[in-house]
Amino acid sequence: MRVISLVNQKGGCGKTTAAIHLAAALVLAKQRVLLVDLDLQAHASLGLSVSGELGPTIGDVLCERVTARESLRAAPGGLALIASSQGLAEFEEESARLVGPERRLRYALEELAADFDYALIDCPARADGVLTANALCASTSALLVIETGAFALQGAVRARALFEEVAALQGSRFDLRVLGTLFDRRTRFARELLVALHARFGQDMYETVVRSNVRLREAAACGRPVFEIAPRCSAADDFRALAAEVLAETPRIGRELRAPRAARPRAGDRGRISGLELPGVELEA
Repeated sequence: MRVISLVNQKGGCGKTTAAIHLAAALVLAKQRVLLVDLDLQAHASLGLSVSGELGPTIGDVLCERVTARESLRAAPGGLALIASSQGLAEFEEESARLVGPERRLRYALEELAADFDYALIDCPARADGVLTANALCASTSALLVIETGAFALQGAVRARALFEEVAALQGSRFDLRVLGTLFDRRTRFARELLVALHARFGQDMYETVVRSNVRLREAAACGRPVFEIAPRCSAADDFRALAAEVLAETPRIGRELRAPRAARPRAGDRGRISGLELPGVELEA
């Protein structure tokens, strides 16, 4: 299973939109895909019409109340989702008293490594917290999402340095890629900035750029990927192209996940959840 964390140091850059739609595009390409919502705001969960209050969430997984498999939910677009909720704040508070809290997500995802081809993690908009540290520790690739707007280049360079510093501190190794979003080709500024981003990041930047499109906002309001409401729009084309690039590449720095640990028994363990229907994924009852 390849694990890709979508990261940035600020909100409003289209990171959650990219996470949802890259995941959905990979499903259309016949991949088995898991989306992990690791943001307290739970926008990826809301963007797929899933409430974090109606079942186990990633906060429960990180606090080791349930396993990753027990928290899986079916979501629109053929995705498997581990939803988020405000319960993530509990893990953030508890992490200060734990040994190696940044490894919790990596350990949790190991039991799903044979069930999925890709796991995409929608990270919070900060580099220095325990949640992003968990994502980077679990990842084979980190995808830095950059809005093609004012100050984007300076912010991207600083964000990249921050994420690489976090990875170095915890000993993580992953491939870092860059994606431009919210691109308006009608403006000269956006076109020139895109050229500057490619010049700065070179082969680390994907050729695909995600254009601004009202259909993406409509899809979020409907709680479904854009492929289900406007499959022929430019946004759908952009994410199909991005998925094709992701499928064609081999991470340059990524490392293999080690063999899964034996599950630790917990009081009141009721076994694995059943009844979740996902293409190509078999779950035990």
